[in-house]
Amino acid sequence: MKTIVKKQREERDKLLSIEYQERHSHAKAVLYRDSKPIKLITGPRRAGKSVLALQMLSDKNFAYLNFDDAALLDKFSEDAVEQALGEVYPGYEYLLLDEVQNLDGWSMWVEKLYRNGVNMVITGSNAKLLSDDLAAVLSGRYMEIRLFPFSAMEYMGYLDYPVETETPSQTAEANNRLEMFMKLGGYPEIAKTPQITSGYLSALYDAIIMKDIVRRYKVRKVEELYNVADWLLSNFTNLFSATSLAEELGMSSVLTVQKFSGYLQNTYLFQYLPRFSNKLKLMKKADRKTYVVDNGYIMARAFELSSNIGKLLENMVFQELLKRGYDLKKYELFYYRSRNDKETDFVCRSGVKVERMIQVCYDMSAAKTRKREVESLVECAGELKCSSLFIITWNQEETIEKDGYTIKVVPLRKWILESSKGFVQTH
Repeated sequence: MKTIVKKQREERDKLLSIEYQERHSHAKAVLYRDSKPIKLITGPRRAGKSVLALQMLSDKNFAYLNFDDAALLDKFSEDAVEQALGEVYPGYEYLLLDEVQNLDGWSMWVEKLYRNGVNMVITGSNAKLLSDDLAAVLSGRYMEIRLFPFSAMEYMGYLDYPVETETPSQTAEANNRLEMFMKLGGYPEIAKTPQITSGYLSALYDAIIMKDIVRRYKVRKVEELYNVADWLLSNFTNLFSATSLAEELGMSSVLTVQKFSGYLQNTYLFQYLPRFSNKLKLMKKADRKTYVVDNGYIMARAFELSSNIGKLLENMVFQELLKRGYDLKKYELFYYRSRNDKETDFVCRSGVKVERMIQVCYDMSAAKTRKREVESLVECAGELKCSSLFIITWNQEETIEKDGYTIKVVPLRKWILESSKGFVQTH
């Protein structure tokens, strides 16, 4: 066991020597670091969770265990591991457990370490498994940081391209980079090597399904699981229910569809946006909208991007809202449909208050499109009593007055920039 832990220390030290892009979550992670509760960093595979944890602890004496290592899992024993950690990392102050959900019975061991005073940082790629297991043994004694692939601002910073521009040529270049981000996504590994996007994300998509779902949950109907995943991917931003999806795919069990879509959500591959309602029962029964964790997956699975440009923009805005802290589990983000079936893409709530409503429309130049988007937003705003209204476009900007409401039409680049300054405040 000591040999395994020593080898992992070498890997840790090598990772620490690399210079990384600082993430927006870094400040929160450092703030949490010295607190007693467990620090839980969750998010999709390859989003940068391990890097954030390493950055968080880089100036501290910390031990490291990576549970993506088959050798560690095969030979794991609590006593042997704890002894090896003490020998390889004498006097360590923190313990970093990477992808700990791969270890059977991990939560009971973590509870024991916690009771013994070990200050822990844990990363993992299964949201439900981690939070449910920790809640069962350590109720209220952990703090969660969610990390997704690069936000637009992180992506632009990583490439050294400013979002804030001064000349038309700079604006054009910034828009070109944002268009690339909208199409290829924000996984750190592909930001500077876009040519690998298709192969890299296609392989990652398969790894998530096979390793994090099929293997973990012992799924036998692998083809049906892929059918559900591929349908959700090809219908991103569309409404769905387990019943309608089962019918469309010719699956006899609605329960199986519910189970598979839940697994896909737990791994962060897909997220499902609920319909806003003041009645929780009605909200849970309504169809949800499906979104992909990163736009690059859409390209990786060979969908035609040109015909989906408006949907890509909407999916990107959804991702950006999640990265700013809106939490679906806490019912802070919704879509809304009025009594007359007019729809608004995003309703952002803080507590019980609807604080803003956002419509996404790639191009509003056509009079019919403009009328539809404005009237839908105003009607929905009237029913929800919200006056903070936005339409995010690709490059159009204006202020629209309609029926006593003021709507700010904002180009994507400016929304991203102003959001970082509080225009759509970080939640």
